[in-house]
Amino acid sequence: MNSMRTLAEASKRAARALAVATTAQKDDALRAMARALRAASADILRANQGDLAAAEASGKNAAFLDRLRLDGPRVEAMAKAVDAVCALPDPVGEVTERWARPNGLSVKKVRLPLGVVLMIFEARPNVTSDAAALCLKSGNAAILRGGSESFASNQAIAKALGEGLASAGLPAEVVTLVPSTDRESMLELLSLDGLIDLCIPRGGEGLIRFVAQNARVPVVKHYQGVCHVYVHGAADLAMAEAIIVNAKASRPGVCNAAECLLVDAAVAKDFLPRAGRALVSRGVELRGDDEAQRLLRAAGVPVTPAKADDFGREFLQLILAVKVVNGLDEALGHIARYGSEHTEAIVTADKAAAQRFTREVCASAVMVNASTRFNDGGELGLGAEVGISTSRLHAFGPMGLKELTAQKYVVEGDGQVR
Repeated sequence: MNSMRTLAEASKRAARALAVATTAQKDDALRAMARALRAASADILRANQGDLAAAEASGKNAAFLDRLRLDGPRVEAMAKAVDAVCALPDPVGEVTERWARPNGLSVKKVRLPLGVVLMIFEARPNVTSDAAALCLKSGNAAILRGGSESFASNQAIAKALGEGLASAGLPAEVVTLVPSTDRESMLELLSLDGLIDLCIPRGGEGLIRFVAQNARVPVVKHYQGVCHVYVHGAADLAMAEAIIVNAKASRPGVCNAAECLLVDAAVAKDFLPRAGRALVSRGVELRGDDEAQRLLRAAGVPVTPAKADDFGREFLQLILAVKVVNGLDEALGHIARYGSEHTEAIVTADKAAAQRFTREVCASAVMVNASTRFNDGGELGLGAEVGISTSRLHAFGPMGLKELTAQKYVVEGDGQVR
């Protein structure tokens, strides 16, 4: 406990110093961190190869390995994400609202850092640099606790980030990689109410539940992504085909990948065979309800019967549940029952249907005629993200700079008393 407490106390002191750092100081550090990542690319990739070899030997599946794997372009993408965060406006000190009271008081709301942010994550080494950059720019100290499967990669990335911080003159404790991956150290960190201001877990359902059940500090959940694409009766079918193939097959092991295709009965006979062939050609296994099976088999497209728990399931691999629905009402009802409030999409040329879908669907991002894969901080202009919150308190959706701040009231008067 003393080691984790000591680590958190050092982060708390660093957070106080960072909270008053100038934008120029933070941006200098971010530029130095991006340069350091590029310079350390070979070391990072060497460490990642070791992590990959261990994961393969332990029998991890292809989706897990894809989340873990780094290559030259992915390391460069990490550095570019840090550069993108650097280029964004500094949220600290931003006045978001102001008004005057009848008694002459001037009231405004001003953004301030949260303090110390604990990131607990699995298998995604890019989270190390994304979280460090976003926390730094928003004035928060970051404690990063990665999983054992990516430990060597995370160490190499954190070493490069630390070198960048040192060259910019900011405290090293602004970004801290927890030097242990055992469960006891995680439990200790989760108990440090008063030192850690927010915990953001990113990983599998088991990790999220463990953190939520054991934390004594505030938690924003990055929960599972059971994402649907609904092809409405007024959809452009070529567009719908391209969207579902991208949403499912471009990177199936991530949380914004589609897990269920809903097809309106009005277009199912025309759409399912063409979409099914395109998906199967990309290696996707289709699991359909009775009507989807009938239409796909009639067209010679392989499909297996969907089990009861295939709807509402996050596969994180090349498996897609398929259901034919009788109109928008049934699609909305299915999503309300089985969705995880992560990302939902409709493909339609009917503006009224699109407006109803966006109004009635509760999800952190609702897409109209676009792939679910766009629910991502970088794609939405946030530079990067520390996670996609599926909690509706404090933040909902990709968490960028503004979601890593709180707001305080600043009230100015000239002697008013109540």
